Amino acid sequence: MEEWLFEVVNKAKKLANMNFCDRCLGRMFGKVGTGMTNDIRGAKIREALKKESVDTRIEEPCPLCKDIFNELNRYATAVVETISNVESKNFLVGSRVDPEITKKEKEIQEEFQLEQYESIKTELNREIGKLVLPIIHRSVEFKSPQIVACVDTRFASVTLDISPVFIYGYYNKLNREIPQTIWPCRKCRGKGCPRCHGTGKMYQTSVQEEIGNIALRMFDGQNHFFHGMGREDIDALCLGKGRPFVLEISNPRIREVDLSELEAQANTSIVAKFHYLRFVERDVVREVKMAAPTKVYKLNIRTDSKVNKEAIAKAALSLENVRLSQRTPRRVEHRRADLVRNKTIHWIRVDEVGDCTFSLTIEAESGTYVKEFVSGDDGRTQPNFSDALKVRCVVETLDVVAINEGIK
Repeated sequence: MEEWLFEVVNKAKKLANMNFCDRCLGRMFGKVGTGMTNDIRGAKIREALKKESVDTRIEEPCPLCKDIFNELNRYATAVVETISNVESKNFLVGSRVDPEITKKEKEIQEEFQLEQYESIKTELNREIGKLVLPIIHRSVEFKSPQIVACVDTRFASVTLDISPVFIYGYYNKLNREIPQTIWPCRKCRGKGCPRCHGTGKMYQTSVQEEIGNIALRMFDGQNHFFHGMGREDIDALCLGKGRPFVLEISNPRIREVDLSELEAQANTSIVAKFHYLRFVERDVVREVKMAAPTKVYKLNIRTDSKVNKEAIAKAALSLENVRLSQRTPRRVEHRRADLVRNKTIHWIRVDEVGDCTFSLTIEAESGTYVKEFVSGDDGRTQPNFSDALKVRCVVETLDVVAINEGIK
């Protein structure tokens, strides 16, 4: 008798009268012994029991699996037919089994303390996968499969769980009347109403839609999601290299897309431009969302009275490397918690100066409310440029000209 059989034969005696098929008998000890399938393992256990004068027989159908393994070829064919219509480099097979089978299996495992058993789902997944593998010529991936083909063994039907595609890049926003992402109508919450003219949106388009809608068609996906490294105000432009983002396409049936072609098509837009597109993994989304880069802004400012360049330069110098105390601005307090945030202004450069106008270029910590730093927001931001200049200042336009951090 093989050595591993000595480990299981006594426990196997208690299972002899259950009349399992060889596969199910073998699965009860599936992690004992190597180099064999469970049906071979079960046959060897059955032979060992006979030598111990223990009577065993196989009932048909098997009282545990209901002879489900006789349908392996049928399941594999269903997987091949379903998965062949979707592009992927790898795959994994999953399964759903009659709950009565899994419940009974669990009860047996616990009653007889079968610590080395292998579940019916594990064996089904492996055996179906072995039949599918040489037909579709894609590798099996256990950790991060691009497609999971889940077989419902009750109906021999297959559903696909297709992993999203993630595209990293930079965008420029060239219009002061569009948001970064889709903005559902406040009144109907996306359902469509007279206020939004049935679109379900507050704005006709967004940076997200300018590339997302094109990508959705190219990848034959279901939905697109936009993950930006922060966001600018709707009335602000984003210039320079642009703002890093990740575009997520869910359930893509096509994965081999030429990103240079996507970029070219997206850049026919007159409201946004896109650059340096590349595929990335899911974890880059978190990196983008968690990043806190400093940002450089260009602001055009109007004052209540005449100003001169020397006074502006003096005020700017006094506020370099200053630590701000910013209470949530009035313009966003309806959707942001009323908190006091401490942010740093790193440097300020004075640019054009007119009688009642001037422009500044400012580098600030991520999350700084730059408009309120200039205006003071009725004292909610301290210190502020209006107080330093002793003249009321209002930002007329704001542009993001640099974001000083990307993803390697």
